[in-house]
Amino acid sequence: MKVKVNWHAIKKGALPIIYLFLLGNVGAQDISDKANVFLNTLSEELKEKTLFTLEDEERYNMNYVPIPRKGPTFHDFDETQKKAALDLLKACLSKEGYEKTMEIRELEKVLRIIENDDNDKMPDGRPRRDPLNYHFCIFGTPSPTEAWGWRFEGHHISLNFTSDEGKIVSATPTFFGSNPGIIKEGDSRGKQVLKRESMLGFALVNSLTADQLKIAKFSEEAPPEIISANHREVGEIETTGIAYPLLNKAQKTIFTELLQVYVGNYIFDFSKNLMAKIEKAGMENLHFAWAGSLKEGKAHYYRIHGPMLLIEFDNTQNDANHMHTAVRDLTNDYAEDILKRHYEMEHN
Repeated sequence: MKVKVNWHAIKKGALPIIYLFLLGNVGAQDISDKANVFLNTLSEELKEKTLFTLEDEERYNMNYVPIPRKGPTFHDFDETQKKAALDLLKACLSKEGYEKTMEIRELEKVLRIIENDDNDKMPDGRPRRDPLNYHFCIFGTPSPTEAWGWRFEGHHISLNFTSDEGKIVSATPTFFGSNPGIIKEGDSRGKQVLKRESMLGFALVNSLTADQLKIAKFSEEAPPEIISANHREVGEIETTGIAYPLLNKAQKTIFTELLQVYVGNYIFDFSKNLMAKIEKAGMENLHFAWAGSLKEGKAHYYRIHGPMLLIEFDNTQNDANHMHTAVRDLTNDYAEDILKRHYEMEHN
């Protein structure tokens, strides 16, 4: 049976992500080919900077602030190497996820102007705000049969992928941030990189009745940062907020669209599997929780939280114009659950 799909509606978020799954195995591919093409463009010196073992503690050294990091950056690459590096990134993200990543990098140019930081340098002498200062690390040996991983990271971006048996089995932790949240001056005035994350969050919370809001809103004050931060393990987070079954039909549609924004950042095949995992854990077990103001321009925070999933959005810094978002698989960040089973089988 052929399924007629309204691609425009999907792109605008008007259709639930389940419609995407009817298309089949779109976008599935073994990313080890892309990783090895990238590695083969590198000198031995750059390879040494790029490669770590899969067990190296550096794999869990996730961060999203402008700090010194391991791994080469775009500063180290020629045009061929840049293209190969970006081809690997494209192979792991949806079109929307890739564009979002590139737009966040471009915000570094905006920050450099806003902060007038020409004299604010990193320890290596480069500008603190720098769209080229994003690092590539590969953990293990890229293979279509064995487990390995890789990371793309810099200010306001942390993308962590693990592949096993030729497919991505983990893409979390994922962090996207935006500073400024809305550009307020210059040629790009009005641009908002994380617009749908913000817009749909407000749409959902402001659709709630007074009684529903009493359940959903857990604090008048928004936390100053996402609760998961850059911790290797999220730890215990209180299950609070309004449960999915307590939403009406229209609210459930908004909730699903918001969930789709985050799940849809990855290449289709992985997004499909992640959504299936969320549904298996039970949509009825997901909660939407809010803290802070219900108005744009004021500090606010929300999260979608369930047995295996945590999605966070925080906008409190810089007069609520500095957004942080995170997606965590509470059962398999860094593919730890899958790799643990691998190691146990090997040991046995």
